[in-house]
Parts: sequence; structure tokens; C-alpha cells
Amino acid sequence: MSRIRVTKPATLTALAGVGACLAIVVAPSAFAGTSAPVGGTCTIRPAAKDSEAPLSCLGVTASLDRLPAVGEQATLTVDVQAQADVKHAGLSVQLPPTIRMTGGESGLAEPTTDTFGQRTSRTLALTPGTRTVKLKVKAVAAGPAQIQADISDIDRPDPRRAGHDSVELTVGTSKGSSGKGVSVTKADAAPVHSPGPGARKARPVAPKGLAPAPVPARASAASAPASPRATAGAASNAQVCVSGTFRNRFQSAEGGSWNGKANRDEPVSNVNVTLWGKPTANSGTQKLASAMTGNGDGKFNLCYTPSASVTAQAWVEFQTQAGRMWSVVDGSGRLYATATYSLNNISGSISLGNVYANDGQSRAWHALDTLNKLWWNRGSTTTCWASRQQDGHCTPITVQWYPGSTDGTYWTTNDDKIHLADNDPDAEHTTVHEAGHALMGKLYNGWWPNVSNCSPHYVNRTSSTSCGWTEGFANAVAFHTFNDTAYYWGNGSSMNLANDRSTNGIDPGDACEARVATALVDLWSQVDGGWMKSNTMMSRTWQSSFREYFVDDRPDYGLDSGPTARNILYDHTIQY
Repeated sequence: MSRIRVTKPATLTALAGVGACLAIVVAPSAFAGTSAPVGGTCTIRPAAKDSEAPLSCLGVTASLDRLPAVGEQATLTVDVQAQADVKHAGLSVQLPPTIRMTGGESGLAEPTTDTFGQRTSRTLALTPGTRTVKLKVKAVAAGPAQIQADISDIDRPDPRRAGHDSVELTVGTSKGSSGKGVSVTKADAAPVHSPGPGARKARPVAPKGLAPAPVPARASAASAPASPRATAGAASNAQVCVSGTFRNRFQSAEGGSWNGKANRDEPVSNVNVTLWGKPTANSGTQKLASAMTGNGDGKFNLCYTPSASVTAQAWVEFQTQAGRMWSVVDGSGRLYATATYSLNNISGSISLGNVYANDGQSRAWHALDTLNKLWWNRGSTTTCWASRQQDGHCTPITVQWYPGSTDGTYWTTNDDKIHLADNDPDAEHTTVHEAGHALMGKLYNGWWPNVSNCSPHYVNRTSSTSCGWTEGFANAVAFHTFNDTAYYWGNGSSMNLANDRSTNGIDPGDACEARVATALVDLWSQVDGGWMKSNTMMSRTWQSSFREYFVDDRPDYGLDSGPTARNILYDHTIQY
């Protein structure tokens, strides 16, 4: 979404399509029985006061009556607020592996248990007011923990009819030792083991544009990530190598639902990785080698030439950064880092097998790997995000996220940073939508259209031609990256935005972002042979509306605006 923009350099905020009008392809009858509060506007704020997240008709808060240590019990209270009638509201509660449900008096379903912890849910019929659910829980292991609660309208997936809350705590081993909050910016790797259920190869997102040149093996300072098939060079006889595969376990809205996201276990691509060590027992810590994990397989092979027959100590550290091109940081701007256990007295090459990102950092790594999918589909003729930037002079995409964050979902030109709320990274479409705003900002070299009537805006309703353009482009970036027309939200809900002239529930014309988004991806795929030429054009001339893009600029840059292209627009109810 976009905050109404005044002329540069004032701050523009582009809010996630998640706040968009999400009734989309649902027929009007699907909303029967839903009443709005007096005045017609819901007022529950799902995020921090400075966030551009839309106000909601549903909200949820979660709280513990005490912070339990291992072996202790506590009462979890979940309060569900409603400012409208909701016939089928889905309440979902997720507990981490360190905490377990102990009682069934809550009316929640029998919990399911997996490597992510316990999940339980319940369907409620809500009227305006507050509904309270209580359940007994017990701490069973020490460490960082996050309890999550979600409420959503099952019949009407929409951030304006959904809420999310979480409780973060660090479980201690003895009475009184547990504390509020979690510290996961720097953490140890999760236990090393073989991929479990849900493991799969990275979803293929074939490069659609020119790939950057491979970077050297020692590439932590490199500008661009390695090419898809780049591999580490073979070690010489004098070298010692530490190798393995870096993976992440996460929950995915893509493939999930309101009461259970899909469990995934995937390699993490193009991650900056460093081998640290002490060459001798009395020496200080040194950087022995650095590289990036392999694209698509997460493999790493860090080689160094030892100064002695035995290296006293070494360990591997992974950071949420890909070269210098994109990164994920916490609320203080620090990169997340996962480090392996220490290897002692090394005399030869070692394979660590699978190394897993720390569980508390899972969403940070998921967001980072999602941006890798966009990178290979970015439509640039240089090794930068946008063709107007030249190799060695690129500006990165930065994502801010931290556990429990309510600072999202939006991108702003003020700090050129994407702000994701707590469960946003679970939806790759949300992450790439926001990155689409950042990409447009780079194509436009920091300029931005004077956007009107865009706060709030709804994806299936008329807003303005400027809002339809900026938000439609961001949606199209996600559609192009994943080769679909669906939108997913962090709570697991989704909507298919495919449309033509016969589609009900979506306003016609270029002031509706859903129409602009689908028209764009059809132009790129059916006429332009990809979006490389379109992005190159946008980096040289800037548009304030889809009309400017199609009528004024495409002909000047050799892009079709004749009958074939106009028929595509006509199919999406846009006529010039």
C-alpha cells in the first residue's frame, strides 16, 4: 500500500498488498451476514501506531499469567475482539517446542505436534465484543520461545478481518529464571540432522534475465551473489576444507491454511558464510575463509591453508546477507547470525553435513531466501537490482524483521527499507510485494509518483490511477516471480486474483490494482518476452500511471502497444 506521497524528499510509505481490498474474487454472497460496526469503520489496530497496517474488525491478544521455568505451568489467555459479526472465525494457537499444552478445557482441538511445536485451533461464531479462551501450558525445555495466536475470517480472508499476536519469552531452567523477550540475533545452529518431513529441493524459479557473473570463492565482500551453477574450486593438497549444507526449517503460508501452515525444510541460497578459527591454541580469532552458499543447494566449501599441522579451533558463521545486494536485519539494524559448534584440533578436511539455521531466526532466513528468488528474476541488464545502476555501484534491498514485530507491513523511501511484521515472512508473496516497491524505487532512482487516494486502498476496488499503478506493479512483481496470480498473507490465508472481463467483485479499469497487476504480467509474458525491456524502460523514464506506461512510453522503447497488447488490456477491462 502507499501512504499519500507529497513531492520528494518527503517520506513515502508503501504498505503491503496485504492491506489491500481482499474480497477479490469472492462473490458478494460470501459476505452475507457480515455487519459493520456503527459508523461503518473498524478500529482495531493490529500493529504499532506508526505502522501503515490497516485497521481491522478482528483482533487477538495473548498473555501469560507468569513466565514459567522448565517444569512449571502457566495459564495462557487469548482474548479475541470482534467489531463485526463473523460467522466462521478461525482461532489458531501455536506453541514452541519448549512449551506444551497440558489441559483440554479450552475447547480447542486436540493439538498436533511436530518439529515446530504444537498447533491447535477452533472455529468461533463471533458477535461484536470480546471472547476469551484460556489454556494451561507447561514449559518443558529451556531457551527462546514464542507463543502465537491468530484470528481470521475463514469466509473472507482479509487483513482487515484478521489479527495476530505473540508472546516472546526465554524459558529458564529454575524458578524465577525465565524472562520476557528473546535474543536471537546471534545464536547457535540448530541440531544437525537429516532433513525431516516437509524437506524438499528449493522450488525452481528459473532465471528470466541476465545472471550476474560468478563471484570468487572468498566473496563475503562481493557485490552480487554467485550464479546458479557456480561451485567452489577444488582444494589444493595443502589446504583444509570445511564443507556442508546450510538449511532452514520454516512454516510457509504458500501451501498452508488459516489453521496450519505448510512445514518446509529447504537449503538457503547465496548466504554470506565465514570460517573463523584459532590457528594455534594461543592465537587470537582469525578469518580463515569466506564464501557464499550455493544457489539452489545451500552448499558451502570453505578452504584455508593452515599455518600448522593442526588447527586448534574453527567454526562456521552464516549471516543474513547475500553479498552486498540484500540483507535482513533486526530492529537495531544488526544482521542475524547462526554459528556452528566449535571444531577442535583440526588436521584434515571435515564435512559438517546439514547445518540448520537457529529456530528463532527462521523467519529472517526465510525472508532472505525469498529475496533470492526475486534476484534471479529481477529483469536487470547489470549485476544490480536495476539497470540504471552499474556494477560496483549498486544499492541493496534491506528487510527489517524481528520476533514479535508489529512494525509492518510497508516499504518507505525514507530509509529505503522493507518493514515486515512478525509473521509476514511466512508469506513469500508479501515479502516480494514489498520488494517490488523497493525495486520500483531503484528503477526510478529515488523518485516516486505523487500518489493519491491510496491510504487505505483495496486491491479489487477503484482507488486512483497513481495508486493502481504503484500497487499494481508491486503485485505484478510477486506474480512474475512465482508465476501465479495468487496472494498469500502471513496467517496462511490466500486469494487468487486472476481476472478477465467476466470476473465479478473486481472493479474495472486502471485505477484498480488487481487489473493493472494482471495486465502487466500478461504483457510481460505474452508480448514482451519477459520484463527485461520493460524494466529498462522504467529505469530511463518514469511513470505516474499505467496509462503513461502503456500509451506514452512503451512505443518510444520498442514495446508493443498495438492490437495484441491492447487486447490484453481489454481482457482486464482497461481501454485506452
